[in-house]
Amino acid sequence: APLLGPDTPVVTGQNGIPWWYFQSHGGPLEGMHLESIDPGGILSRTIPLNRVIGCVIYFSTLISEPGVVVHVEGNRLAIGEPDGKRSGRCEAISHSLQKAGLRCPIRARIRHDIWVKLIGNLAFNPISALARATMEQMIQDPGARALTRAVMEEGEAVARALGVELEIGIDRRMEGAARVGPHKTSMLQDLEAGRRLELESIVGAVVELADRLAIPIPHTKTLYACAKLLARTQGIPP
Repeated sequence: APLLGPDTPVVTGQNGIPWWYFQSHGGPLEGMHLESIDPGGILSRTIPLNRVIGCVIYFSTLISEPGVVVHVEGNRLAIGEPDGKRSGRCEAISHSLQKAGLRCPIRARIRHDIWVKLIGNLAFNPISALARATMEQMIQDPGARALTRAVMEEGEAVARALGVELEIGIDRRMEGAARVGPHKTSMLQDLEAGRRLELESIVGAVVELADRLAIPIPHTKTLYACAKLLARTQGIPP
């Protein structure tokens, strides 16, 4: 709260579905609250929607040691207002980031961008944590590749139910993942460091949405249950 001045925006550069997703969403799902990502609604009460700027980050990085971040690939992040309007504050943020050498497009459909990244994270993150595998290893293993495809298909079904049609196909996603090479996902890095996993925003929220919309996602639910058990057995807080 002390950081929030009268006009301070909050850029939510996080993986998964953000707590504000269904605010200013429109339609029958307007205002839906997801307990998996905002227990008790504390985030919604603390950070009002008028402060929020959506953001999706497309970097591959790893922490090699405390205070040292290794950049693997990628220099793009997308930002956008939840209501889709092109605002002066988004233009100012985009300009500043571009001056720093980053690509920062302003998106009219930031929720679409959220799902574009989420579909990949939904599969790769929990599989990598459970198997202790890199992106390259998951893509090259026939069984893991088939499971990845099944989970992505389930994620796309949930996205379509929310009115989000994704132009990027699963084959193209697989090709993109293969180009990343022997990179550890953020969830695997967190597991190895004993940090809390981004499990609820990336997987739990999709499971909660699928249950509310009566969409079967058996592969995703299996991964979710196994990843939650893994965190508990490793002593990682939920």
